[in-house]
Formats: sequence, C-alpha cells, structure tokens
Amino acid sequence: MRRSARLGLQHRAWRDRVLAAWRLAGIGPGHTVLDLGCGPGFASLDLAGLVSPGGHVVAVDMSQRFLTSLKMMCRERGVANIATHQADLDAGEFPDVMVDRVWCRWVLAFVKSPRGMMERLTAALRPGGVVVLHEYFDYSTWRATPPCVELEEFVRAVMASWRASGGEPDIALPVLGWLDQYRFELRSVRPIVDIVQPGHVKWAWLKTFIDVGRRSHLASVYTVRSRSWRKDGHTRCAGDRRGARSGIPPLRGCWELISGLRICYV
Repeated sequence: MRRSARLGLQHRAWRDRVLAAWRLAGIGPGHTVLDLGCGPGFASLDLAGLVSPGGHVVAVDMSQRFLTSLKMMCRERGVANIATHQADLDAGEFPDVMVDRVWCRWVLAFVKSPRGMMERLTAALRPGGVVVLHEYFDYSTWRATPPCVELEEFVRAVMASWRASGGEPDIALPVLGWLDQYRFELRSVRPIVDIVQPGHVKWAWLKTFIDVGRRSHLASVYTVRSRSWRKDGHTRCAGDRRGARSGIPPLRGCWELISGLRICYV
C-alpha cells in the first residue's frame, strides 16, 4: 500500500476521535488553524470545511510530494482556504504565522527537540488560542488477546527504533508538564483506549502499519530479537490451540488494544 493511501486509511480510522477533539476546541468559522505535520492533507481538508466561511488552514509538512498532493485535491474539490508551507519541523523550521488553533498529531513524538517545537508552536498562537494534541502515553499497551508474544516483540522493536532515531513514543506524559510551564490552561485530557476486532477500520490500519514495518529495517531487528519469527512472515501466537498460522496481528480470535492520550489546552 502506498504511503499516502495508508495515511488515508489512518485518517478514516481516527477521524471520529479527531472531530470530537476539534469540537471540544471550538474550531469553527473564521478561525485560522495550523495543521502541523499535515501529510497528504486529509485533516487539512476537514479543517478547511470547519473554518469556512472566513477561516483558513495553514498546512505544514516536510514532504513537498505530500503538499503537492494536497494542492491537487484542493483544486479538484474547489477548496481555496488552505495554504501549504514546506518546513522541516525537526530542523527547527516553522511558518511565520499567527493562528487561533493548532492541530498536531504524532509529531512531537518524532522530532528530536519537542520542547523547541512547543516553544515555536506557543509563539504562533494568538491570545485565547487553543492547542489540540494527539500523542501516545504508553505505546507498549498495544497488545493482543489471546497474548501474542511476537506482536509484543514487534512493538518493542518499533519503540527501540523510534528512540534510536531521536524520538520518544511516550511523549504525551512530559508534554503535559511542559504545557503547564508555558502557562496554558487545561481544558481536557482524555485517554484514548480502543479495543477492536478484525473487520474494524483500526484493525486494518494496524495491519498495514505492521506490514510496512516488516518490510522495513524493523524486520531485521525483529528477526534477531524473536526466535519464533519465521521466514514466511508468520508466527504462532499464544492461545492459538489449533496451531494455525496467523499473520501479525493475528487475524482470528484476537483483539487489539490501542492507547493514546488526547490533550486539549487553551
């Protein structure tokens, strides 16, 4: 699956949660919203509809390919209130804008200097503005039942690779303290815990993530760390009494547990 298609699936999987957070933040007509790490712009397009009439979206991403894709979708849909801005947030680049709302999902977890980015984000916010963040607070709670040791090994490999590249998968916990230091007023902090089965859109999203991870450099890490990993890409999960092969995540008889933290500061 192409990355843009996978991110489209991700957007559909999380869209209801995202819309609920935006409603809580009061995003509406006339607002200027900064969409940090916008990717192909699926959230930016949703935001553009919410802030119309009179509002604008500033969509920021490092990938010019993603921004070009967003521009094409804007032309196709007749959307004229999205401005794109190419910036390497990890390198300290940031658009010179002032906004009413900021939307940021799974960006602070990946940059090497999240506090520096928080400072720049805060400086771009107008008085009375609102920041909406979605970040993980306990990534290791991505589990299956019946237990699947191989899935747990995969998650540990992801976290190790994440941290080796300078990121922090459980960034949400320190972020709470940082926002307090920046004198934000807490409006809402909500844990997001989902339990899903095969057939659910979040299951499909998780499966594509694992499929991509297995083909990337994580696959070599996982092969070394898990002796039960087989060359055909299948494993036996605990609880599978019939001994049938199952992909990762196991496709039958298991539930996925996803944890995240939604933060809304004003």
